[in-house]
Amino acid sequence: MKRREFLLGSGAAAGALGLGGFARAADPQALVIQPARFALREQVTEGMISLSPDAPPPVLYGKQGEVMRLSVRNTLPDYTAMHWHGLRITNTMDGVPYLTQIPMGEGEVFDYEFTPPDAGTYWYHPHCMTMEQMARGLTGVMVIAEPEDPGFDSEQVINLRDFRLDEGCAFLPAYTPRGAARAGTFGNVHTANWLQAPVYDHLAGGLVRLRVVNTDTTRIYKLHLDGGAAQIIAWDGHPIEIDVAMPSAENPLLVGPGQRVDFAVKMPENEGQTVNLMAKLPGQPMQAMAGLRAAGASVARDLRELSPLPTNPITKPDLGNAELHEFVFGWTPEGGEPNNGFCGSLGYNFWSINRTPWPGDAAQDVGPLATLEMGNSYVLRLRNESPNLHPIHLHGLAFMPIKSNLRTLPPLVTDTMLLLKDEVVEIALVADNPGDWAFHCHVIEHQKTGLTGFIRVV
Repeated sequence: MKRREFLLGSGAAAGALGLGGFARAADPQALVIQPARFALREQVTEGMISLSPDAPPPVLYGKQGEVMRLSVRNTLPDYTAMHWHGLRITNTMDGVPYLTQIPMGEGEVFDYEFTPPDAGTYWYHPHCMTMEQMARGLTGVMVIAEPEDPGFDSEQVINLRDFRLDEGCAFLPAYTPRGAARAGTFGNVHTANWLQAPVYDHLAGGLVRLRVVNTDTTRIYKLHLDGGAAQIIAWDGHPIEIDVAMPSAENPLLVGPGQRVDFAVKMPENEGQTVNLMAKLPGQPMQAMAGLRAAGASVARDLRELSPLPTNPITKPDLGNAELHEFVFGWTPEGGEPNNGFCGSLGYNFWSINRTPWPGDAAQDVGPLATLEMGNSYVLRLRNESPNLHPIHLHGLAFMPIKSNLRTLPPLVTDTMLLLKDEVVEIALVADNPGDWAFHCHVIEHQKTGLTGFIRVV
């Protein structure tokens, strides 16, 4: 079906049903996109967007292999659509406007129903009016639990993101042409779960699963843990099957927008001692983004008591029979405004894939960047021709990096590849989920100014 046919056909259904074209699932969890207010600093910031009037978007919990029903209602005057980042679900539930669904207008509801095939740490955010709504708070974490408990005493979710506020705690413009044409427009208030350096109590001597998610629109974090014993157990939702060195202040872990990392943390034995999630931000001293504080008498656990996380059902590519596709990410000589329909434009194009900028979410007669055949193996060569870093995210599929011209990459299953300056990375995958899958940079200003497209699996 062509994009124009999809738009017109789905629009008619939406007008008839008033439900985004889908009948309601039985007993879905109701999620209401709404205006919010919160004290990000010393004063309350108005004009935020959340699923609550006075709190961050909640952590959404599901279980591997079990149906999730999420009924999303839009109360904003702007259009929206919700994407479930990292989940390999049915294409019609992916939440990309004009590609998989029509946007939701004010008062409209879309019932998302899917069965997560993978356990792990994921997140959700709008894919329509993306920059404006994400910058004002609409980013939340999803936890998909394993069928069996791996043995932690507790877990802690940390949602890292910036906000851009003036001295009166009001929002500054979320994006600028200068930022969009470079690394992005950075926030000046750094938060974890909308708080500045929060500290959370966990059992002294206990084992904590620390889930860290970068939901920022721009910032690439350089992270490490200070205090306590720990190990990395999952990356971008998927269990790690090899030994990966723990990051340090000298060799921090780069976590780009959209990426996640899970740590198994052994809490200190003595009450009041802390394990801190540290970040090095440009031009600033090392700072704690969040802390885990030991509470009560020690339960004297040991990391070796944990069961290994079961692997997710990812089909490994056959590199000996893989077809190669090449993608070039860089600037564009064309500066026209993309046609994003109801989903907002920044007003210009600066970026491109294969030297062609995305013409817009609602542009007609736009074909895929590549067409992959179901069940076949592929290698995608990703070339960054710009001096800026790009977290390249592929919807609906999982892949594994196999080669870089600049560094040694561990073969970790992922959905987002952070490309360094002048880096060329080869990733491998099996095309095992049919549909049109968005493929874009997760620096949102880059995505909204040309650095996006889609890959078709047939």
